[in-house]
Amino acid sequence: MRSVTLVLFSLAWGVLADRFQIRKPIYILCNITSALIWIFYLFTENFWLMLVITAFYGIFYAPIISFLEAFSMDVLGKEKKSYGRVRMWGSISFILVVISLGKIIDLFSVSLILVLILAGSLLQASISFKIPDIKITKKDLFSPVTKSLLNIRVIIFLFCAFLMLVSHGAYYGFFSIHLENLGYSNAFIGIAWALASTAEILVMIKSDRIFKTFSPEKILTFSFLVAALRWFILFFATSETIILISQLLHAVTYGTFHMASILYIDLLSPEKNKTLGQAINNAATYGLGLMVGFFLSGYLYENMDTSFLFIISSLIAIAGGVIFKGFHLLQYLKNGALSEH
Repeated sequence: MRSVTLVLFSLAWGVLADRFQIRKPIYILCNITSALIWIFYLFTENFWLMLVITAFYGIFYAPIISFLEAFSMDVLGKEKKSYGRVRMWGSISFILVVISLGKIIDLFSVSLILVLILAGSLLQASISFKIPDIKITKKDLFSPVTKSLLNIRVIIFLFCAFLMLVSHGAYYGFFSIHLENLGYSNAFIGIAWALASTAEILVMIKSDRIFKTFSPEKILTFSFLVAALRWFILFFATSETIILISQLLHAVTYGTFHMASILYIDLLSPEKNKTLGQAINNAATYGLGLMVGFFLSGYLYENMDTSFLFIISSLIAIAGGVIFKGFHLLQYLKNGALSEH
């Protein structure tokens, strides 16, 4: 339910934001409303009521991340290649929460998570008023410029990015279970997750140098290949050392891929539709891609060992890379032929 609302309503809010140039008001509204809706989780344990709450929460939570990406691109301006230095703070907070929350839950109760998420949501809602609002001259929503979001280059990229996140479904949904099945402790599992996040932070710090040296297309292609290698390693790896080394590849499979995706879709999006561009990217990847990845991995998990989930993930990632690189190679050859004529 959360994934469906994320896909549908991130696009709907993105269209409204660009059409009426009201990104900041929508961002504030969605932060406040989603935080208030979360309160209802504290008063019920009934599945159907929780499903309804999740639906309404998802409607208003849906655009928050994509809007933040669009705000970041606006604020950075000509320094967009330094995006990683902004994004790394999310990774730092993830590590702090993962490390501290486990200890807090051991001392108290897992239900405390609901209260902590509410506190964090309210804090974010209060900060949302301070987000800088950079306005762009308004144009008709379905102008010829806007239609460039529907060109073949955008569609190929979104499909390949979708495949990349499908391949991550086994990792995000079953990596911890996989390590448990191999006999590893919760402490080791926590270290493995923290190591991956640390690796992505290090590469984000150097984002400006990376993107000044390599184009987003090359970085995306490389990220696909590394993802395929990473999942293949997890298919056969059983030793602590190899598993932890594979976690370092998160710097590429998430770090550089995520940064390159944000920059690439910003490059492809018309000036008047930057918000919608990020919303489409977020919906296709972390919405639809992860949802399909989770469902596929969950279905396969019922019929095979967890290690086999990763060989399938490897094949999906390499398919995305081949399609992405193949398309750009064809475009290069086509442009070369045209220039000769």
